[in-house]
Amino acid sequence: MFDATGMTTVDTRAVHAGRDDLRTLGVHVPPIDLSTTNPLPSVDDGGAAYEQLATGGTLPADGSAVYQRLWNPTVARFETALAELEGTAQAVAFASGMAALTATVLAAARDDRRHVVAVRPLYGGTDHVLATGLLGTTVTWARPDEVAAAIRPDTALVIVETPANPTLDLVDIAALAAAAGDIPLLVDNTVATPVLQQPARHGATLVLHSATKSIGGHGDVLAGVVACDADWAARLRQVRAVTGAILHPLGGYLLHRGLQTLPLRVRAQQATAEKLAGWLADHPAVHRVHHPSVYDPAALVGRQMAGPGSLLAFEVRGGAPAAATVAGACHLITHAVSLGGVDTLIQHPASLTHRPVEGDAKPGAGLLRLSVGLEDPEDLRADLAQALATIV
Repeated sequence: MFDATGMTTVDTRAVHAGRDDLRTLGVHVPPIDLSTTNPLPSVDDGGAAYEQLATGGTLPADGSAVYQRLWNPTVARFETALAELEGTAQAVAFASGMAALTATVLAAARDDRRHVVAVRPLYGGTDHVLATGLLGTTVTWARPDEVAAAIRPDTALVIVETPANPTLDLVDIAALAAAAGDIPLLVDNTVATPVLQQPARHGATLVLHSATKSIGGHGDVLAGVVACDADWAARLRQVRAVTGAILHPLGGYLLHRGLQTLPLRVRAQQATAEKLAGWLADHPAVHRVHHPSVYDPAALVGRQMAGPGSLLAFEVRGGAPAAATVAGACHLITHAVSLGGVDTLIQHPASLTHRPVEGDAKPGAGLLRLSVGLEDPEDLRADLAQALATIV
């Protein structure tokens, strides 16, 4: 049996993590288990297994998986691999990124602790759930240097996204973890991916991904995952089991496969994003470019992040009408939401992903978000050039 824990580089871990027992099984590719129900060894053993899984435990060594809503081996393989990449003890996968966020908030906000401190900007769906109190929580919005003062006796969780969606703001995770103190810190690591950043190594308690994005990487699987320690994983699995938010096995298989090429994809996309960010910064139709290669005042790239990433945003002169014109004028680049895929996407956050965000926290009317794919950089530049020419 090959022991994945001995691997030192993210490239090798991405290829082999979660596959330790394949040789013993006599297969080269992880199997997909689609069973929704499983035979029970006996009434007593089946009941004990159900109890263990429904309360957040892992699969009993000599018991049944009982029911797919409680546990699935294909999903568990992906969880093992993702935890290996993030440097955490375990990970828990969900049917979407928002399901993962919801489960985390529900697991944290118990008893008399139902207050959340959150740093904006956040993904629009996360912002909306917190702002509306839909999950029975209250929120205090704070800048990173205000987090310590915003914490109250009933605070259950601190939430941050870095790099932030859509402005790519960077937050010092170690400093924020120190400010949070004993309060769990959730870091949304969707944009950076574990290739560029491992928040748990800097003090984060929970690391969240919309795995739909770069981890899947091909726009064909919806998923979320949270990397954490064993105690938090048990709490999250209990919420997942009760609410039915487990990831489908086919999704688990696709994500596990996606991890194998994640480092190559992220680095290639990042290299193109840096080229486009520099070119856009000098374009007469562009007012400002948001990308850590252009703006990183705390010098976190190279210290906290291994690189600036493949997502960028730029503000066009002329506000929302000009932004709409540019998005609609792209031919090679697809006008669509999501990010992290192999093809390049452009969208207007204020109208779409961040439409529910309140007031001044909403992205600027002229801001467009560009998720850079694997196309030739010159082809992408040419498409952007002709699209921007429509507003010059």
